[in-house]
Amino acid sequence: MQKNAVMTIDQIEAELMKLDSKSRAILAERLLQSIEELSDDEHERLWALEALKRHDELVEGREHGHPAGDVLRNVRNSLK
Repeated sequence: MQKNAVMTIDQIEAELMKLDSKSRAILAERLLQSIEELSDDEHERLWALEALKRHDELVEGREHGHPAGDVLRNVRNSLK
């Protein structure tokens, strides 16, 4: 990779998937810890970005929603 080149999230993920499962688990733990250290404002900002991303995916047809009743029924059934 070139110096100062910026990798996309997909490129980073592809590289990380080359790691063995133990290394990925360690990295996942570290990433989760870094999220826990965020301020309330940063959490709010990140959730807002995630909501916008999910909205765009639905609008563009890359993802499909599920009726709330179906989702709740599936959750209830899985808890029985």
